[in-house]
Amino acid sequence: MAFSTNGGGLGSRRRGGSSGSLAEINIVPLVDVVLVLLVIFMLTAHVMDFGLEIDVPKVKQTRDSSKELPVVAISKSGELFLNDKPVNINRLGEEFKRRFPGSREVYVRADKQTIYDPIAQVVSTLGLAGLDVKLVTQPDDGGGSK
Repeated sequence: MAFSTNGGGLGSRRRGGSSGSLAEINIVPLVDVVLVLLVIFMLTAHVMDFGLEIDVPKVKQTRDSSKELPVVAISKSGELFLNDKPVNINRLGEEFKRRFPGSREVYVRADKQTIYDPIAQVVSTLGLAGLDVKLVTQPDDGGGSK
């Protein structure tokens, strides 16, 4: 498609005999690729979750920390994990001291559906090992109380 600005007179021809066509970018293939990528990311987003699924109770206080902390996780079925690695409750104190020498505090994270007995046993075992035990909770968003 050619456009003329002076009405098609003698001065309208360019050097070299070019007709002066305009190039247009076809964005349909670009839009197709972007939509396919969007669908792929939407379908695979739930797969990107990793770690143990533990639903901790919610509270109002929160404090952020950026360092790696020793965490004992208790699943719904009562299984123990020390920083995502399975551990026996009878060897919990010595395993903690071996993996975190010099650390005096440990965080206990338990699912809110877990019965209290395994939590009490873990807190007691860690207390007997001379560690300062702290319980992990999730901040409450203030949406309402149940």
